[in-house]
Amino acid sequence: MIAIIDYDAGNIQSVGNALSRLGTEYVLTSDPAVLDGASKIILPGVGNAAHAVESLREKGLESYVRSLRRPVLGICVGLQIMCRRSEEGDSRGLGIFDCDVRKFEPGPDCKVPHMGWNTISNLEGKLFKDMKGGSWVYFVHSYYPALCPDTVATCTHAGVMFSAALRYENFYGTQFHPEKSGGAGEKILRNFLEL
Repeated sequence: MIAIIDYDAGNIQSVGNALSRLGTEYVLTSDPAVLDGASKIILPGVGNAAHAVESLREKGLESYVRSLRRPVLGICVGLQIMCRRSEEGDSRGLGIFDCDVRKFEPGPDCKVPHMGWNTISNLEGKLFKDMKGGSWVYFVHSYYPALCPDTVATCTHAGVMFSAALRYENFYGTQFHPEKSGGAGEKILRNFLEL
């Protein structure tokens, strides 16, 4: 069974729909007893990182998520809150990824938010099995994870190269939305399910 952590974050329905298209059963829950029965866990997220991490703490899931030893996939804000710190609300994250989240600075050559299709490069690891650099994926974000030792894919927006995906031990994260990324996103989700 796959579990999606319910902590009042956006994009839960689209992640659930993507899993259903793959023929995968899932449960939406914030109950650690139910999460304990899951073989893999997804931490979705759309919106404000400071609010998202506070919601996770209010539900008593901060330490629980850190303690997981099964594959965990954070998506968008779900990835960001697994980092050390975010400039969004100057919020402290879970510290799983050795990375800080920074804000894109708007300017003539930098539209914020970074929204739409872009390519990812420098793909490493099982999340990108049988994939090549240059795959197109869908982004919607104003903040980005900086390059760090946990970077397993990169993207460039307005001259800023950032971490499109991160991995540390059993924790994975994508700044892009695999559930909205067509065939490439479906492949990434399938690779995660096969870990």
